[in-house]
Amino acid sequence: MARNNDEEARRYGARESEHPDDPIDESTRLQTHLLEDFSEDSSPPTPRFIQDQGSYRSMKWVPIPIRRVTKAAMKWAKGPDPPHTYSIKPLFPIIQEAPTRLLDEYVPKFRHRLLLVTGYYFLWILTFALIMRRGTVATEIEGWGTPGNIGCGNTYWVPGNSCGLNGNDCRPFNGSGFPFRCPANCQNYWVLNPRAVGAYEAIYQPLVIGGPSEDGGRPTYRGDSFICGAAIHAGIIDNENGGCGVVSLVGSFRNYTSSKQHGIESIAFDSKFPSSFTFHSAARCEAKDARWELLYVSLAFTIVFSLFVTSPALYFFTIFTATFFHAGLASDPPLTGSPIAELMSNLLGKYLPSMFIAFVMYKYMGVRRALIGLTAQIEKTILWLGGCWVGTLTNYTFDWIPIQRLNKHDLEQQPGAKLALAIIVILLAIIFIKQIFYFQREARLIRYLGIYGILVGAILISLLLPGLNLRIHHYILALLLLPGTSMQTRPALFYQGLLIGFYVNGIARWGFDPVLQTSAALQGDAQHNSRLPIIQSPNITLGEKLSTISFSWLPPPDPFDGLSVLVNDVERFRGYTDEGLPTDNRFVWSKRTEIAEPQYFRFSYMQGRQSWDYTHAGIWNANGSWTEMKPGPSRIKSRSLDDEALLQ
Repeated sequence: MARNNDEEARRYGARESEHPDDPIDESTRLQTHLLEDFSEDSSPPTPRFIQDQGSYRSMKWVPIPIRRVTKAAMKWAKGPDPPHTYSIKPLFPIIQEAPTRLLDEYVPKFRHRLLLVTGYYFLWILTFALIMRRGTVATEIEGWGTPGNIGCGNTYWVPGNSCGLNGNDCRPFNGSGFPFRCPANCQNYWVLNPRAVGAYEAIYQPLVIGGPSEDGGRPTYRGDSFICGAAIHAGIIDNENGGCGVVSLVGSFRNYTSSKQHGIESIAFDSKFPSSFTFHSAARCEAKDARWELLYVSLAFTIVFSLFVTSPALYFFTIFTATFFHAGLASDPPLTGSPIAELMSNLLGKYLPSMFIAFVMYKYMGVRRALIGLTAQIEKTILWLGGCWVGTLTNYTFDWIPIQRLNKHDLEQQPGAKLALAIIVILLAIIFIKQIFYFQREARLIRYLGIYGILVGAILISLLLPGLNLRIHHYILALLLLPGTSMQTRPALFYQGLLIGFYVNGIARWGFDPVLQTSAALQGDAQHNSRLPIIQSPNITLGEKLSTISFSWLPPPDPFDGLSVLVNDVERFRGYTDEGLPTDNRFVWSKRTEIAEPQYFRFSYMQGRQSWDYTHAGIWNANGSWTEMKPGPSRIKSRSLDDEALLQ
């Protein structure tokens, strides 16, 4: 008895060193609870806020209200126990499950189904191949032969100084022509950086300069116009189906008029240019881009396949492959105007790594979870497959959004891009919040927040890397957002199909462009922000028959070693300081006085063969006066145009 008293004294003595408001010891609390049934003491239990202090002994610096909110948020984020797993219960199950019941009744055995799927694949590929082959055939044009395939961006003349002095590298200027064939949708092939045309700078539009004369004569276009865009403008071919025709060079021309025809508004140029072309309206040929017929075939086969197939793996990898090759061969081919063999070689090089990523998508990024056990065949077809096709046809379905490339430069210069991006971000935020609720109900929110936390951290680190710029391609955007669709709900089915389509279109069309790129790789034909020549006010002499204008300038600073002069967008002078000639810092241009048209002058420093930014145009007006150049550069040098060659 004495020993029990001593133990009790030691126990209470140990507690004397602790704070009296500390929570009750668990063993003591347990004993208290066990004795409650025998005790008549009705005093209230220890307050909860006093008990909660024990959970935050290592966070005493955090205010108690914040602790409570944090604890409540963590408890909510963990989700219910047991979790609620979402699954789609078919609307009108008798109708939606009818295709699978039909298959179970008439093709119950696995080997028979394997033969059926194999035969279906063969019929699908054969139909696609026959229609595509027919779409590559064009009839011969009498006197010209079979039309040759060209891309939407092909031109006779490359702007800037790429055609050399006086355009000699782009000769001949007249007397030649050839039969051509254009693909569909060339109306949407735009210049994405400013392209100078006289005093005007074209951007986010087809580069088509000229058209029919004011008296209704034959349409004449400047030599640096897109041939296919000009053919659409002239009515020679159709934008929806493409077509063929004959184009011929007609030499120099002046006063190119502007007009809006067949969905393209051409650009005016009120001076002379040495190279022009027109079309032979009497030439007849039959050629049709088969992309729409191929789309109908692909849609029909994928819809039927989606209605009857319940295996998630078979369904996903089949649809992925079908949309991948459809995008690369028909709806948005990466090499416009190229032979089928070259297209197939390009696509097969992308397909193998794409299938590896598709496997990761299926197993680890939520595709399997969204499709497994899904018996709502019609809803799956409408939501998942429909979303996938919307994403695959991005060049049509989202072409109206004024964002061409998701980088700072384009967002700054494209009208409406910032507003469109803000709307997209708001919509994504609403979807994100809704998906958070679904993940919380499935008790998976904390894990997925951790995944996205890692992704956001990687993006922030990428932004800090010196010399590199982060560029979020739409295939990267699809990979980033795809894990957020790993559940079986109707909205998630549509989001997931849409993101798969984005990925397919991005890889099939553009390939695996790097996420981190140097400034030079992103430059394209945009301004370099290089130093511009300082040109003194010109000396103008107006004569009865001949008028002249002369320019002079100081020697170029390092590292430049020369200067280039464009007159009416044609290089007419190139001088280098190391030649020691008196004409290296002086340029004289003359014209006949009776020619009442303006002349446009631009100047650029040279560094070897490389010309840098040109100035804005200074204008020698028709009345002989001079209009000074606006400050800043104008960009007139052509970009690669998807490696489409200059036509000679």
